[in-house]
Amino acid sequence: MNRVRLHDKEFEPYISERDVASAIDKVAARLNTDYAGKRPLLIGVLNGAFFFAAELVKRLTIECEVSFVKVASYHGTRSTGKVSELIGLSERIEGRHVVVLEDIVDTGSTVRHILDSLNDHHPASVRIAALLFKPEAYKQDIPIDYVAQEIPNAFVVGSGLDHDGLGRNLPGIYTITES
Repeated sequence: MNRVRLHDKEFEPYISERDVASAIDKVAARLNTDYAGKRPLLIGVLNGAFFFAAELVKRLTIECEVSFVKVASYHGTRSTGKVSELIGLSERIEGRHVVVLEDIVDTGSTVRHILDSLNDHHPASVRIAALLFKPEAYKQDIPIDYVAQEIPNAFVVGSGLDHDGLGRNLPGIYTITES
């Protein structure tokens, strides 16, 4: 893992690809236990959670279904604080167990928006799983039930996370360097 430049920013290695995989293994193990016999619907939040969703599902031994929604709350390296739903849910979730898969949870605005939208459809339960969680930035009272890795409040890319469209394909997690 070496430093990389994406647009006008430099990023340095932060979490190795091996450590990311190990963290996802732990989340999968908990989901396999918690949802044994329940067939949950996993809802990945695009674009960033595609990597986490794919890696997580490969590790699950339970029956599950997978769907995606697309929302946006970032511009550049900062959260806009506004969440706009771009592509909605097409599955019926009434009475179903739902697990929302997020690439990263920082302020929690996206989680709040998604949870409010999903609860309108009366699921049996909704839980949140995140590849990365920034507890210092979190401003909601919603529990993040499954956290692969907690990180400080720094901007990161790789393993599905991007900087204005670039960096999603980087193995592992990279953090922005101070100039």
